[in-house]
Amino acid sequence: MNWAIIAVVITILCILLFFRRFEKAEVSAKEIALIATMTTFAGISRIPFAVFPSFQPTTFLVMITGYVFGAQTGFMVGAMSALVSNFFLGHGPWTLWQMLGWGICGVLAGFLAKQVQGFSRKRFAVLSAFCGYLFGWIQNIWHWLAFVYPLNMKTFWATYLVSFPFDTLHVFSNIVFTMIFGEIFYAVLKRFQRKFSVEYLECTE
Repeated sequence: MNWAIIAVVITILCILLFFRRFEKAEVSAKEIALIATMTTFAGISRIPFAVFPSFQPTTFLVMITGYVFGAQTGFMVGAMSALVSNFFLGHGPWTLWQMLGWGICGVLAGFLAKQVQGFSRKRFAVLSAFCGYLFGWIQNIWHWLAFVYPLNMKTFWATYLVSFPFDTLHVFSNIVFTMIFGEIFYAVLKRFQRKFSVEYLECTE
């Protein structure tokens, strides 16, 4: 049984499930434009930081988008950011796992927004730290299945142990970008969100 192929199939199905849900949802042209803009911004922002392993603003940008516009938008921006940026940095089997990892980060940020009022920098920073490790853990799965032999618990934990310094740097970068740019990006995106909303007033005589 080829576990790598099974894992890839499951990952593709998960991504397609979110894409299918987005396709069925009522999405305005303005929201599609926003998703395209944030996807491009989050994806391109990886390129200048490519020389610094795991230190990049993409995770923060995906999460702040999901925090403001909801889990569905957060997943789409996260998944498409990986797809777009890898046209410049190189596609491979890791692309699917990056799409899933960043998509989940956007979803979790959307869920957090429902639990708090306004922008909670502290809670957002804690979640971004967790997502830094979560993203790395997801990438480790495909690496372990595709490149490590034999597949057993010893090599599994060894793979995660080796990646720990890189994942920790990712966590650090998420916290740094949150502390510096969190409130700024939240205010800007909320302003766009208010422009997207339409309020209907009932006229009475």
